[in-house]
Amino acid sequence: MRIYQVENGTGIDALSLVDQPEIEPSYGQVLIKVRATALNYRDLVVAQGAYGPAVKYPLIPISDGAGEVVAVGEGVTRVKVGDHVAGIFFQKWLDGTLTKEKIKSDLGGTINGMLAEYVTLHEDGLVTLPEHLSYEEGATLPCAAVTAWHALMTQGKITAGERVLLLGTGGVSIFALQLAKIYGAEVIITSSSDEKLERAQELGADAIINYKTTPEWHKEVYKLTERNGVDRVIEVGGAGTLAKSMQAVRVSGTISLIGILAGAKAEVNPLPVIMKNLNLQGIYVGSKDMFESMNRAISLHQIKPVIDRVFPFEEARKAYSYLQSGAHFGKIVIKVD
Repeated sequence: MRIYQVENGTGIDALSLVDQPEIEPSYGQVLIKVRATALNYRDLVVAQGAYGPAVKYPLIPISDGAGEVVAVGEGVTRVKVGDHVAGIFFQKWLDGTLTKEKIKSDLGGTINGMLAEYVTLHEDGLVTLPEHLSYEEGATLPCAAVTAWHALMTQGKITAGERVLLLGTGGVSIFALQLAKIYGAEVIITSSSDEKLERAQELGADAIINYKTTPEWHKEVYKLTERNGVDRVIEVGGAGTLAKSMQAVRVSGTISLIGILAGAKAEVNPLPVIMKNLNLQGIYVGSKDMFESMNRAISLHQIKPVIDRVFPFEEARKAYSYLQSGAHFGKIVIKVD
């Protein structure tokens, strides 16, 4: 079978396609024929060697993948041959809170990921896909969608009428837009592209802000909310945008800190957190329980993930480069045929 490996942490050029012996599932394991994988910004960070000392190279990258069960090991009862499944991001975070031990089970980081023709995963590390989704659509769910669900529903317990600010139009933000709208929230979204903002409006965004032409976007958010601020921010920018998010959120509002797209290091004044009584919540994907709850909502509302482009397996490097360009809207998928 063919797999991709990140040989070392020197960037996209370290991604290589190699042959490996076929694998068989052991006790409790499931053999999956991978049909599609989906990229996250994290995959770039892993390839660049900047995800931390727990990543050991060579590594099969990418956390997000979906496929068909083609064989099961002894003792497997949760799934059967022919089921359409996706792996969960943390293979050992099934329920409850995140722990040090569960963190060490992240696909495509601490352990090998999904960018391969076949993978074996423990049956507990799988969820079945909503029936209305293709493999390509299902592959987009494990990281970005679960992260958005965790921030809005599990931690956020969002209710109708709340105002939510989304930064950018990548995977997490677009999933958050789709989920927030089905729960009756009002959504403000930012982007540097008017074309992307128009697409976000088509998906239900109530207000749009081009942060390139309006660099003081936090002030515009304040105007749009009668100088109150939004109830919550899905903060994917990190240190580069956190200060403005603190100003854009209302007193006693919530900032779900998810990404570092605008940088990981900056001097941030913590005073607004105190003076505005803010809830600053770190969100690191989510558990299997969250994934399954989200899938029920996706099935009920027939939500379809937004996919920008699908690349063939042999063009995985091009998919990474496209992600790095920032030109995408929604998710980038690699089809494994």
